[in-house]
Amino acid sequence: MAPETESKMYDTPQFEIPSAVRELAERNVAQVRQSYEQVVSLMQKAQEAAMKSQGAMAQSALEIQAKTLEFAQANVMANFSFAADLARARDLTEYLAVQSRYAQAQLETYAKQSQEITRLMNAAAHKSQP
Repeated sequence: MAPETESKMYDTPQFEIPSAVRELAERNVAQVRQSYEQVVSLMQKAQEAAMKSQGAMAQSALEIQAKTLEFAQANVMANFSFAADLARARDLTEYLAVQSRYAQAQLETYAKQSQEITRLMNAAAHKSQP
């Protein structure tokens, strides 16, 4: 057997994701994103209405609620971006690299978000003390 043929036998086969599957996944992500954006719009309108009608609600609680909603939206958008990146992956190696980058980025994001919510809650606690 020729050395060239022999080396090809031992190469790791690449799992190619068919373009039709990638295109379907991208369309699905786009449709879900559009639905999500409609829900977020409705939630924001509801929040605005609640803030107008609940004048007695503490400003700190409103800040925490707004920040939590902001973080939730950012996390969902990151998930959509992640899903789109996965849908475009051409092979298993690229797929796994996308997952790894996403996991690392989200861990950092969650840590920062947690610190910010903790800071807001501590500030609220200090404001409520006489």
